[in-house]
Amino acid sequence: MEYFYLNNGVKMPALGLGTFLLSPKDAEDATYSALTGGYELIDTANAYMNERGVGRGMKRSGVERSKIFLVTKLWPSEYEDADAAIDDTLKRLGTGYIDLLILHQPVGEFKTAYRAMERAYKAGKVRALGLSNFPEELIQSVVDDCEVMPQIVQVEAHPYYPQTALKTYLKKYDIKLMAWYPLGHGDKSLLKEKVFAELAEKYGKTPAQIILRWHVQSGNVVIPGSKNPEHIAANLNIFDFALTDGEMEAIAKINKNTRYYNMSLSAAARTYLAIRPDFNAQE
Repeated sequence: MEYFYLNNGVKMPALGLGTFLLSPKDAEDATYSALTGGYELIDTANAYMNERGVGRGMKRSGVERSKIFLVTKLWPSEYEDADAAIDDTLKRLGTGYIDLLILHQPVGEFKTAYRAMERAYKAGKVRALGLSNFPEELIQSVVDDCEVMPQIVQVEAHPYYPQTALKTYLKKYDIKLMAWYPLGHGDKSLLKEKVFAELAEKYGKTPAQIILRWHVQSGNVVIPGSKNPEHIAANLNIFDFALTDGEMEAIAKINKNTRYYNMSLSAAARTYLAIRPDFNAQE
């Protein structure tokens, strides 16, 4: 494993397991496979409806809690009463603290929720704070008002959409980027790019492993998701080689500034809230 140090000094693994779209049982099994196979970071969320499954997988693995970097997120419907929501998520996960707590969408009372996250941070319930899917101007609004600087911004990022401008902005505050859709949402055209085929052959890796290695060397925390134990193991197998500067430059040339999630993320959150105003994270 390789690690990054966040702007508050917290040490964070560079790669972890994402649990988006996994059922509670699949999340439990995937978490168990990941942690017993050498992973140290697990990413979940209230909205994934699998926090309890992740908590069960953690317990079942037998891995000490201090050796697990646990990430979860608050959904907008919980922003107004975020203090209670944080306590509820701790109960669902079966843990006394969260390593990284993230606001899932930039809508509604997100500043109210961020202040609650700051209180949880000061109380020792949370070790680091983050924002997910926030555009630069709303990140800045949090930075301008906060007492505790965000440590992470989680957004879509991959070689077709490397978030170059956002990363330049985040660097001013030493905020790390955490990438979702790190492999391009399974896009075969990305995985079949000539540069990845050539590098996979050179290093004895798969194109997916080359892309994950590119993320880590680019300074991104990466959370590929899977419920397949073989894929989970393969995604971790990227720390025994390094890409050269020339190879990193060759990968940079395939940037298309194209994202896969085209719908406005804020609009998506508003739509979800309209459909399920009574949303809660119970399984």
